Amino acid sequence: MLDIREMELNMGPQHPSTHGVLRLILYLDGETVVDCKPVMGYLHRGTEKLMETRNYYQNVPFTDRTDYLAAPYMNLGYVEAVEKLAGWEVPERAQYVRTAIAELTRIASHLLWLGTHAMDIGAQTMVLWTMREREVVLDFFESALGDRLTTSAFRPGGLRRELPDGWIDAVLAFCKTFPDRIDEYEALLSRNRIWLARTVGVGVISGQDAIDLGLSGPMLRGSGVPYDIRKEMPYAAYDKVDFDIAVEEECDSYARYLVRLVEMRQAVLIVEQCLDALPEGPIQGKVPKTHKIEAGREVYHVVESPRGELGYYIVSSGTGVPYKCKIRAPSFVNLQSLTPMSIGRLVADVVTIIGTLDIVLGDVDR
Repeated sequence: MLDIREMELNMGPQHPSTHGVLRLILYLDGETVVDCKPVMGYLHRGTEKLMETRNYYQNVPFTDRTDYLAAPYMNLGYVEAVEKLAGWEVPERAQYVRTAIAELTRIASHLLWLGTHAMDIGAQTMVLWTMREREVVLDFFESALGDRLTTSAFRPGGLRRELPDGWIDAVLAFCKTFPDRIDEYEALLSRNRIWLARTVGVGVISGQDAIDLGLSGPMLRGSGVPYDIRKEMPYAAYDKVDFDIAVEEECDSYARYLVRLVEMRQAVLIVEQCLDALPEGPIQGKVPKTHKIEAGREVYHVVESPRGELGYYIVSSGTGVPYKCKIRAPSFVNLQSLTPMSIGRLVADVVTIIGTLDIVLGDVDR
């Protein structure tokens, strides 16, 4: 009888399919994964501790650098937490603009995910197509926010500045054509036999297991759980727009692909509603220049980032600097599903499973 032993294999930390610095220790029986242990911390920068040494205004750029692929959403969660902590009012116009920019961020993030995920599996064309549309969205960020990637988009109490002339018309024109682009993505992938072979039945996790692991975002909704913070606990202007929650029942990587496609379509509808009904008025509320907040107050505020439930827990110190700041990062929580989804699959499937998670390592390590 042959002596069969498990092989220990390191995937990463600089593995191209991780899109960041992540080490996986794989235990293999041939090419079948027996166990998988993620090893994190290679990007840890102490962001949360740094935020406890700066004032509330200065902390906005720190949020950019956590999930740098969805920086405006990271900004939004933080500034809304500060506003809730201090009791500051935000003008209605600013709420609508924030919502529109947040959904453009969702589109940009999902486009990068789709292009790189498809490229990992072997569809080289897709990344060229998705980058084509993503560059247009980044142009919108550059003109309205001043930056393309790490935007520092919002300020406690409102926005940094008013929208530039012609911005609304340009965004609405993009919204008219973008659904046709999504149709092109689907025509290339949705019935492609290679794509189906690499995603259908791969990375399966049931709805109950997803809940037990604390998964959120497309990872949760792809397992048939219709939970979306934008509906359950509306923030910004989400209670003033109509949209559907994207849900799929198959619980695999293909289902999560479909969820993100639908989310991009729904994001277009939200942006159009916000800009068509954009109210007049100021874009910045009345906020004290010192930003001092009474000591002992605490808040936990959540938003629905492209990767799931993004939460900020902040405790005030009585000065302009928070006593405590903790980020509930969706990528970090979702990563723990990698092990159960990988066991019993092939090494090649691990690449698909990492991609379907859509993790950002800055969000994991902070």
